[in-house]
Amino acid sequence: SRPEQCPSESSIRSMVASTARLHGVDPALALAVAWQEARWSHHAVSEANAIGIMQCLPSTGQWVSGMVGRDLNLLDPQDNVTCGVVLLRSLLRSAGSESQAIAAYYQGLASIQQRGLYEDTKAYVASVQAHKSRM
Repeated sequence: SRPEQCPSESSIRSMVASTARLHGVDPALALAVAWQEARWSHHAVSEANAIGIMQCLPSTGQWVSGMVGRDLNLLDPQDNVTCGVVLLRSLLRSAGSESQAIAAYYQGLASIQQRGLYEDTKAYVASVQAHKSRM
């Protein structure tokens, strides 16, 4: 079966939730990050060239490809979700708390450890946590 060109919001939602469960990540958390990042739109591209539903950077896609053992195509909705979810799983394991993992998704774990949370990162974490409570 060929992937849909423009998956519906409900199919994106189920894709994010099932991929999160597959990788041991709280589906509500993954859904909240995806909503915060791109409002579940696969066509979102940021000024920083972050791509798709989970707003993964190409460099992140390459790194996560190594973790999952295959090349991820960030333009493919399922691969994009896999990239974001596996990144989140890695951050949840490395960070001290869920809120620090959310912050690291946005700011980068090394940056947080070296500089602390920026004001926009604090706002991002609060927003993701608010979305999560509604998922």
